[in-house]
Amino acid sequence: MPETEVVFYKETMRKKKQATSDAVEILHRRYYEGRPGRIAELEEARAEDELARKIYKLREQAGLTQERLAKLVGTTASVISRLEDSDYEGHSLTMLKRIAAAVDKRVEIRFVPKKEKLQPA
Repeated sequence: MPETEVVFYKETMRKKKQATSDAVEILHRRYYEGRPGRIAELEEARAEDELARKIYKLREQAGLTQERLAKLVGTTASVISRLEDSDYEGHSLTMLKRIAAAVDKRVEIRFVPKKEKLQPA
């Protein structure tokens, strides 16, 4: 009777990702997963957007137009408009303090840990 040799093979297959129809998850996989530079850019854009929204919300809650807020802080309405634009990257602490004072608030700055994984919107 001939001898039979048994050989075990170790398969090195990548885990297949579970299919999804979640658009946010699909975009994350396609454009951000495994790309820390892109994730950092997205987080920066989110921070700029959040700041613009907060300035807008403060102004609206105070019942001020862009022109009126501009006069209170000693600038122009176009500057206030730019500050409320999420694409604007020139925010200064001095201007934020002036806006806060105009709406009877104060600026508070926090340092928080970097996010390890991109959070869906």
